[in-house]
Amino acid sequence: MKNFSIALIHYPVLNKKGDIVASSVTNFDIHDIARCARTFGLSKYFIVHPHQSQRDFAMEMISFWKEGYGREYNPDRSEAVDIIEIVKDLQEIENRYGRHKLIVTTAREREKLIDIYTLVKEAEENPEEKYLLLFGTGWGLAEEIFQLADYTLRPVIGAGDYNHLSVRSAAAIILDRIKNSVEK
Repeated sequence: MKNFSIALIHYPVLNKKGDIVASSVTNFDIHDIARCARTFGLSKYFIVHPHQSQRDFAMEMISFWKEGYGREYNPDRSEAVDIIEIVKDLQEIENRYGRHKLIVTTAREREKLIDIYTLVKEAEENPEEKYLLLFGTGWGLAEEIFQLADYTLRPVIGAGDYNHLSVRSAAAIILDRIKNSVEK
């Protein structure tokens, strides 16, 4: 899964009313998704936020786990946050690391969905290609992100009508499914 990376998008995302907003970075999203990405062997975890104050907050949290007491207290978490890059937008990722195929995740059914097995098969057939899974915060990604994407991943569907996973849970489920598809 080294040709997969993950990005947590904080803008443009939707609020409860459907307005485009920038959501706040949270400590749990920083280290929980980093631990998940590291566990499943991803090369990078990008935290994407346009506001410098939120990027500074993320850097402060990462520094806690990489230096001093946080590193001593939990060396495993320190190792996980090593793969985090904080950027202001998707263009910065492309400028630094080159073009990725963009795979948007969503909790809603949409047109032109790709399933995990088809995505993994393509990634195996094109090992030089880089894939970036985009996860949204707030109430989901704004339409402009879907327009940029190469694919929209079929949503994680639960047992009934209720479908409101945290982004951390959705990331863990999707990465586990990708890993299990690779092993088959």
